[in-house]
Amino acid sequence: MNQSAEQISAERKMPGGLKALLEFGPLLAFFVAFKFADIFTATLVIMITTPIALAITWFITRKLSIMPIVTLVLIAVFGGLTLYLKDPVFIQIKVTIINCLFAAILLGGWLVKKPLLKFVFGEAMNLDETGWRKLTLNWGLFFLAIAIANEIIRQYVSMDTWVTYKTFGILPLTFIFAMSQMPLMQRHMIPEDEEKS
Repeated sequence: MNQSAEQISAERKMPGGLKALLEFGPLLAFFVAFKFADIFTATLVIMITTPIALAITWFITRKLSIMPIVTLVLIAVFGGLTLYLKDPVFIQIKVTIINCLFAAILLGGWLVKKPLLKFVFGEAMNLDETGWRKLTLNWGLFFLAIAIANEIIRQYVSMDTWVTYKTFGILPLTFIFAMSQMPLMQRHMIPEDEEKS
């Protein structure tokens, strides 16, 4: 219990600007490297900057959530294939695969009545079971939609447009979707007095 409290305290002490830089820095580095060089250089850059960002995050907070770890593994695998085979399609389908994976996990949990978002965010939010189930379903469908959108976009637009979409399209869409879930979360929030009782 003490260690968990210390970890939470350490995470709260991380400056907001640094947190944003560590989360989005590798993606911005990917974009800049692509603009000044090519997709292969950009792939190498994101393969280097992502583990560095995660290492700094762990050093400061002493914890990492599962999503960045899964993302790191997929970047290593598909980035490696991109560089080894000299085929950028692998780094492009990484976006599809990671979102399909998250969708499958969330929707699978929803189908068996185990809202897995509760295990990830349960300490940060107190929702009733109906709220967790609805939120899990919504996020599962969102990740599936992003995967489908990526497949459509990567096949019908230029590499330059795809890189711009990956950098400046997915993040705003995710933020807008997260904000759209706030009313649902507020409706199903368990009051602190009920939680204690």
